[in-house]
Amino acid sequence: MSWTTRVIPLLVAATSVCFLSAAAASNSTSSRPGHHLLARLSQWREHYLSDPSSHHAGGVRRHTVLAWVLAFLAASVSSAGGVGGGSLFLPVLNLVAGLTLKRATTYSSFMVTGGAASNVLYNLWRARGRPALIDYDIALLFQPCLLLGVSIGVVCNVMFPEWLITALFSLFLAFCTAKTCRAGAKIWRSESAGAPAAARHDHKEPLLLGGLPQPVQDDGGQAARNGGSGFPWKDVAVLLVVWLCFFLLHVFIGDKHGKGVISIKPCGVAYWLATVSQVPFAVAFTAYIIYAKRKKQAPHHHEDGKANSSVHTKTETLPALALPLAAFVTGSLSGLFGIGGGLLLNPVLLQIGIPPQTAAATSSFMVLFCASMSMAQFILLGMDGIGEASVYAGICFVASIAGVVLIERVVRKSGRVSMIVFLVTAIMALSTVIVTCFGALDVWTQYTGGAYMGFKLPC
Repeated sequence: MSWTTRVIPLLVAATSVCFLSAAAASNSTSSRPGHHLLARLSQWREHYLSDPSSHHAGGVRRHTVLAWVLAFLAASVSSAGGVGGGSLFLPVLNLVAGLTLKRATTYSSFMVTGGAASNVLYNLWRARGRPALIDYDIALLFQPCLLLGVSIGVVCNVMFPEWLITALFSLFLAFCTAKTCRAGAKIWRSESAGAPAAARHDHKEPLLLGGLPQPVQDDGGQAARNGGSGFPWKDVAVLLVVWLCFFLLHVFIGDKHGKGVISIKPCGVAYWLATVSQVPFAVAFTAYIIYAKRKKQAPHHHEDGKANSSVHTKTETLPALALPLAAFVTGSLSGLFGIGGGLLLNPVLLQIGIPPQTAAATSSFMVLFCASMSMAQFILLGMDGIGEASVYAGICFVASIAGVVLIERVVRKSGRVSMIVFLVTAIMALSTVIVTCFGALDVWTQYTGGAYMGFKLPC
């Protein structure tokens, strides 16, 4: 029995006891320390944001400049690890920049989109004349079910109480952090022992998706499927069609108040028909993608089978539905926890045996589609502060390039791709602390304010 099998149940029990005991505590005895802490934090924040001496000569507040600097650092670190960075942007925007949580969420979608776009463009430029880092097969198989999972996760987010979401998110992040750190340590030991590059990424024990067979490393497979060093226009066109279909459905559905380009009564027949129609869309796109890939791979195997029957791509050795199911679970958790998905995508790719550099590039590519959909929806729904959000997006665009170039040089100089895995681990650990602390404060505020803390109906 591994250490995680023994520790995780203890963590689940301990966290559940903490949150349930907080919900069952007496207002007269245990709410006072929490009230004092929240009151002091609120007073300090109001004083910090309203300080007249915090203005620069150009009219920009000091806390805004500080938020820009912190956003630059967060974007550079997140992009280097192939993680969107939304979990790091929200505290910066809310606590330092002084934005409300609602506006911070909209700005965060701009920032994640800017960082992911920069990362993808750099990876495409870098791939000229060499094998592409982005695995478009994985992106194709992930995208439809990933977007479907996000929609279902959002519905669950509305129904589940805040304390349960916070507890599940904290436990899940802690679990993924430990498993990803273990993967990084395994790669580090292989590198230290001078193992071949292909063996460095050979994880005999899947970290999350137990039981999946491990893929055989083939650096040239992706380039061969893309027609050498050419750009896979057909694959990207399919991804754009998937993106557009889900985007139009979300625009028609609108938000929970019925605000959208086309007015649909919330929770009416048309609303639920549009919502449920995402399921056949995702299934149809996934079936088409699997069929097209098998049809494309059949002649290739027939021609090369006699010469070398051991040539396999990373996705060919996995069951046909393994990646779509992993995408659906990842998307559902992303929608449930209210994050962009990069924080979960990269660990999942690492845990099914994808090399760290390919996992980071492919994760950023998929995050671009998810984050850009949220950004476009916010714009169409008439969000405020598009200009300011674009400034933050521009900062993240530049920071993303800086982060990718820096981590690339570190990996090249040290010869250790495990540095990427450890960077992802550090981001996840920091996100775990942030989510747990601020989530617990929000739950405490709701409890002391007498808010309802049970399950809710979706409408």
